[in-house]
Order: sequence, then C-alpha cells, then structure tokens
Amino acid sequence: MTELKVQSRSFTIEPMVHSENVRSNFAQRLAQACTKAGIEDHGRGVILAKALKVTPKAVSKWLNAESMPRQNKMEELANLLKVDLFWLQYGKHHSGSNPNEPQQPTEANAEILGEIDAWDRKTPLSDDEVEVPFFADIRLSAGSGEVAEREHTGLKLRFAKSTLRRYNVPPECAVCVKATGNSMEPVLPDGSTVGIDTSSTGVVDGKMYAINHSGELRVKLLYKTPGGGLRVRSYNSEEHPEERYSQEQATDIVVLGRVFWYSVML
Repeated sequence: MTELKVQSRSFTIEPMVHSENVRSNFAQRLAQACTKAGIEDHGRGVILAKALKVTPKAVSKWLNAESMPRQNKMEELANLLKVDLFWLQYGKHHSGSNPNEPQQPTEANAEILGEIDAWDRKTPLSDDEVEVPFFADIRLSAGSGEVAEREHTGLKLRFAKSTLRRYNVPPECAVCVKATGNSMEPVLPDGSTVGIDTSSTGVVDGKMYAINHSGELRVKLLYKTPGGGLRVRSYNSEEHPEERYSQEQATDIVVLGRVFWYSVML
C-alpha cells in the first residue's frame, strides 16, 4: 500500500532535460496557439519576449524546438495565449475538451511550482531563492502518525521565495521526498520528486496530499464525504480503485501535508 518512499542514500539530482521529440511537439503547439491568438509569424519572437520579459533568443529557442520554457514562463505563456496550460505543456486535454484546438484555461488539480536548476553546494543563493531540504529518511511515529524523525543528508532543492509566497507555502514548512509506484501515474510517474507543505493539512476536495494511513506513507487525492468520512482516489484508477472510509475508519488517516510541487525526469 506504500506509495511514498525516501531513499536513504544520497544522490545527485541532474537538470531536467527534454527530449527532442518533446521539444518539437511543444514548438508546434506554441506556434498553433500564437496563430490562434493573432500573433503572426513575423515578429512573433519579439512580441512574446516583450510580453514575458525574456530575451528574444530564449523565445527563438522555444519556437525552434531547441529548448522549453521554465515552469513559471510556461504558465505565463498559457495565460498570454489564453490556452490550457496542460495542453500547451503536455499536448493533452482535460476530460471533455476539444483535442483539435487550444482551449481556455481550466483549473488544474496539480501544479508544478518550480524546477531544478543546475547548481552545486558552492553556488550562492540569489536574493529570491530559498533551499528546501530533501529528506533521506522519514520515520513515522506509531501513534500520532506525525513525522517523528527526519534524517537529512544535506541535499536540498532550490525554490523562488516569490513562488512559495504566491502559493502560501511557508519555506520552513516545505519538504521534498521521492514518490514510488504507479498509483498516481501519469501525473506522478515512479521516481517523481514531491514537495509537501506540512502547514496545509486541511482537506480541500480534489487536492493531492501526503498521508499516513495506518503507518503507511501514501500520496493520494482526497475528498471529504458526508458524515466526516474520506474518499481516497488515485490517478491510475484502473489498477488502484478509489477507497471510501467512514468517519471512524478515517481516524486511521493522518494528513501530513498538501503536495504543492513535483518534478518529473523525462
């Protein structure tokens, strides 16, 4: 039943690298969205660069499938072009949308709030950066289910302070761990790195949470049910059907925090 595990050994996190096919498909969607938004091919790079406050060279690389935007610029692009962020980034639509054209933005039930840059421990933090610990081991107490001990190897991930503030994540309450298993695919493939806001434990329907379920650490979508119960759902519902718990049964479930960020290596 365990869906979330942490490796006890230290390791090196490499920069996220997008395959040529992924970049090419993104460039095609970007061009399609620009045309739909009335931004003609001539001067397109300059227009996007000014709107997003990036260099024309950066936009040129996006348009020519040489690179992809960072997550914050991907979100700004989707808002600027009035298209679905999920479609622009992954080429997929939420249920009920038209796959043949860009859609208006819809509310996502999971968001990526940051990315991993190439850096080492000697690289100084910028004024807008904060380091979030990646715990090599998390032991849960048998009683309350709260985190009883955290062994930290020194490995940390960097986030923009402005991003954490925008999503109301206190830096001191943010931790990162590694998710395993296929129950949350395709959103969280096996091996994803997950950021948890331990200050956010109140259940909001449809949000993703890390929970201690009778001593097992899991990542699931949670929904409140009448009478104080809980509905626990996986993205991979074919292999992992939803679970329903009464108010009494739900006492075995302790919410450790809301998932506010994740990183997927392609």
